[in-house]
Amino acid sequence: MGSIPKEVDTELHPFVRIYKDGSVERLIGSPYVAPSPDQDPETGVSSKDITISHDPSISARLYLPTLDQTAAQNQKLPVLVYFHGGGFCIESAFSSDHQQFLNSLVAQAQVVAVSVEYRLAPEHRLPIAYEDCWAALQWVVSASHSIDNGTVNEEPWLINHGDFKRVFIGGDSAGANIAHNITMRAGDESLHGGVKILGTFLTHPYFWGSKPVGSEPSAGPDEKPLPHVVWNFTYPAAPGGIDNPMINPTGPGAPSLAGLGCSRLLVVVAEKDELRERGVFYYDQVRKSNWEGEVELVQVDGEDHAFHVLKFGSENAKNLIKRLASFLK
Repeated sequence: MGSIPKEVDTELHPFVRIYKDGSVERLIGSPYVAPSPDQDPETGVSSKDITISHDPSISARLYLPTLDQTAAQNQKLPVLVYFHGGGFCIESAFSSDHQQFLNSLVAQAQVVAVSVEYRLAPEHRLPIAYEDCWAALQWVVSASHSIDNGTVNEEPWLINHGDFKRVFIGGDSAGANIAHNITMRAGDESLHGGVKILGTFLTHPYFWGSKPVGSEPSAGPDEKPLPHVVWNFTYPAAPGGIDNPMINPTGPGAPSLAGLGCSRLLVVVAEKDELRERGVFYYDQVRKSNWEGEVELVQVDGEDHAFHVLKFGSENAKNLIKRLASFLK
């Protein structure tokens, strides 16, 4: 006898299908790959997986570049906390495309990187991903000192090699959205040990809103653009819907961008990306706010969303990774 096909309840095409029995199927995404504890043969970067928290369940993949042998014991490197993209519902810190991207970036930038495995919708709707990423950042910076309650971050790569005067955060797409929101929160609440974020990079940030920006198509009552549909799916209870400040940081009632809790900001957009105009608008609004840091915009012509991850190895991808590495240096 053949198995009875499961009944579909809802579908977010082309990402996720939810069945009536509550099970979830992810329709796209790159395969998971193991870390390289003994160095990646191409880049010399070592990686390993660690648990940040059991309850809630938050893990991460750590990356360490080849160290200068003469100073290897106490060589201090900038720390990058990275949030992967995937519309808050697909992809992973353990996926092959993010692994090869981060191997390349870590080798060129000479940073210790922590790629956070936050929990995904629809099993864990937003704002859970934001909470997981904030908890992960607090855990990372706790390696700079012993925390008051006696728990200590005992991760040797961070303790031995992390320079907590040079902490960066970054992400692509939904991960860039998370990086923006975490940077805003860091401007409002302090990080453990008084650590400050030196710089944030946002690659093809996922922002949207009810009013079109520039040449964006206006949404009809029945036909919503994909960024709108994804937000409704991943955060159906969002106060203010598509104009919630977490997806529309320049919308009505959003806190001032002058509150960004970093010193340097890099915004990257791609010419053919439907999120491009939002990214440019966000950059303009940061410049017009009274934020006291340095902000820079990079636009890559002829490319689409997240090309540096999805078309890894192309000339434009290599150039962008080089640009991100120079920002981290």
